[in-house]
Amino acid sequence: MTTKNTKILALFDVDGTLTVARKEITPEMDAFMKKLREHIVVGVVGGSDLVKQQEQLGANVTDEYDYSFSENGLMGYKAGKLFHTQSFVEYLGEDKMKEFLNFVLKYLADVDCPVKRGTFVEYRQGMLNISPIGRQCSREERNAFEAYDKEAKVREKMVAALDKEFGDKFNLKFSIGGQISFDVFPKGWDKTYCLQFVENEGYEEIHFFGDKTYEGGNDYEIFNDPRTIGHSVTTYEDTMRICTELFLSEKKE
Repeated sequence: MTTKNTKILALFDVDGTLTVARKEITPEMDAFMKKLREHIVVGVVGGSDLVKQQEQLGANVTDEYDYSFSENGLMGYKAGKLFHTQSFVEYLGEDKMKEFLNFVLKYLADVDCPVKRGTFVEYRQGMLNISPIGRQCSREERNAFEAYDKEAKVREKMVAALDKEFGDKFNLKFSIGGQISFDVFPKGWDKTYCLQFVENEGYEEIHFFGDKTYEGGNDYEIFNDPRTIGHSVTTYEDTMRICTELFLSEKKE
């Protein structure tokens, strides 16, 4: 019988770490995570809202992981129970929100992309998600924009402009993630936000797995945080391999 090591916590990004970007978790990976949870404490921390997390990881994600942090932890579940929420608009205020959005919409009007679709700004509980191409693009258009953005650096340039205008003024941070968008949130509300809820829970090791661990990526801060042991991956197969070596090999039994 497997004895669960409750002194080790592993936190996982979603896109590119547990799933292909914006795709559902595969049956193989889902089974692997269930097996892993028998050995250590597991949690998920994603930038998307809970609805998108459920679409990708399953409707029962808050029950199937020991911790479920959506929007970087601004909505937190432990053992299936909601224990924390925070609101971006309450933090910023309506006047500042309007000033920021007016700037964003004017900037987006001048952005040159191969195509533009709909939902360029998505309001979430704890952040804004901004997509120059629009979140209603197709899978093919999403992939094409990602390739285009690597050369044209559309998101990187827009983030630089917004940071110059509002970074210090409104105490905002900008983080590129996924294929087509970037997140906007108050400084300190990146994925390290969730660590305040686990750092004093008696864990001897807190591991983090993510794919956007480079500077400017939305996994960078938590990957480099001294409270975590960071692991950079490029696919969910990488995640399986590293977790097997760390937690499921015979010497860990």
